[in-house]
Amino acid sequence: MPKINAVTCPVCGCLCDDIELTVADNVVQQVKNGCAMCEAKFFSHNNDHRLKTPLIRKDGTLVPTTYDEAIKKSAEILAKANYPILYGWSSTDCEAQRVGVELAEEVGGVLDNTAVVCHGPSILSVQEVGIPTCTLGQIRHRADLLIYWGCNPWSAHPRHLERYTAFTDGRFEGSEWKSYINKVKAAAGRKKIRSLERKGVLKHKLEHPAPSVSDNKPPEILKKKGRKLIVVDVRKSMTAEMADYFLQVKPGKDYELIQTIRALVRDQELDVDEVAGVPVEYLQQLVDAMITAEFGAVFFGMGLTQSAGKFRNIDVAISLIRDLNMRTKFAILPMRGHFNVTGANTVFTWQSGYPYAVDFSLGYPRYNPGETTVVDILQREESDAGLVIASDPASNFPRKAVEHLVKNPLIVIDPHMNATSLIGDIVFPSEIVGIEKEGTAYRMDHVPLPLKKVVDPPKGLLSDEEILRRILKEVRKIKLKKMVVA
Repeated sequence: MPKINAVTCPVCGCLCDDIELTVADNVVQQVKNGCAMCEAKFFSHNNDHRLKTPLIRKDGTLVPTTYDEAIKKSAEILAKANYPILYGWSSTDCEAQRVGVELAEEVGGVLDNTAVVCHGPSILSVQEVGIPTCTLGQIRHRADLLIYWGCNPWSAHPRHLERYTAFTDGRFEGSEWKSYINKVKAAAGRKKIRSLERKGVLKHKLEHPAPSVSDNKPPEILKKKGRKLIVVDVRKSMTAEMADYFLQVKPGKDYELIQTIRALVRDQELDVDEVAGVPVEYLQQLVDAMITAEFGAVFFGMGLTQSAGKFRNIDVAISLIRDLNMRTKFAILPMRGHFNVTGANTVFTWQSGYPYAVDFSLGYPRYNPGETTVVDILQREESDAGLVIASDPASNFPRKAVEHLVKNPLIVIDPHMNATSLIGDIVFPSEIVGIEKEGTAYRMDHVPLPLKKVVDPPKGLLSDEEILRRILKEVRKIKLKKMVVA
């Protein structure tokens, strides 16, 4: 069976490009090097329940139709609308996103992507204070101190640790995988001893000091040479379990904690003993580890962007990196979720000047998050039509926003049926980008990577880009007719 090497995985922001696929009879048979999410994505192209024909709602029921009819009806909806929203874009390629910008401008709508519900605050902060960052490759080869703040890559980005940080062998820094394995073996041994004690097999019970999560005392391991992994979060996640040091912060207190660390980095005296549930003495030991690092990297997730403080949390986190760079070398990166949400922000910016929440209703792009973001527009019940592509807002938007989304004509473009497809008026099945269509996507560190076509799509299916181009062409025809009549 033929094998295809160096395939880029179209799942999360890691965009792992070392996937090896075995393909036979136009079906992916085996996935090598990928995580569980990667395997599920590549196997999904052959799902028996996959939608393979467009649907249109008639008499309250979705019924099969042709692409021509669905495209014509979609163009009529968008051309007629006064204030349509075009949302999603984070799980498709840059080529489709570029056409989406054209379409939004043509219909005078609002163009928004999923950053509005995840790393929108990060973008606002970067616009205010900049960002000292680097590529994941530089971190892989050089970083000796790794900090994950408000994120859990073990679950959300399963290969991030393995490919880019603690568990990878870099040119100048080694992997800490063996250290983690030893830690797991030691934990399993302690568990076995306790089991034997409970059964009465061991006559002399050993003392087991109960670990206190609230203690947060930094271990001596922070003074070791080589890579060190620190996790800061409100709960002990799987990533925290494998860290050299887990710092548990009280919910909603990240801002205070970061500002305290900044003060300690600048050798300022503090008149308190504890901040955010952590003794200042422990924070000082953490700061010592940060300052003595040769090159450190901080990765932050939605634990910072979607908790109290929002973009101000990111402001002070970036400012902390700036302070640390006065004494050593540090970088900071957001843990982006969808595989091409970074690409959506990048494409929107080079085409319109703004990364998300772009309003074309006045004939030129405007940007005012909180006013021109899709969630807020839906909650204010201002839109009169919607196009959702490569996203599922019905499953995660506020109830009031979804209720208004359903009230108006809704067009959905997605390879698979989801909650939003079920409430749509026109549903387009499309080719799966990175499996049935080649394209381009941006990794979370803004490095563009090619997406490969590894199998042929089901007969008759169109790509996201082609569907959008045909809708755009039809919209322009309708507008031209109106101008001629006028």
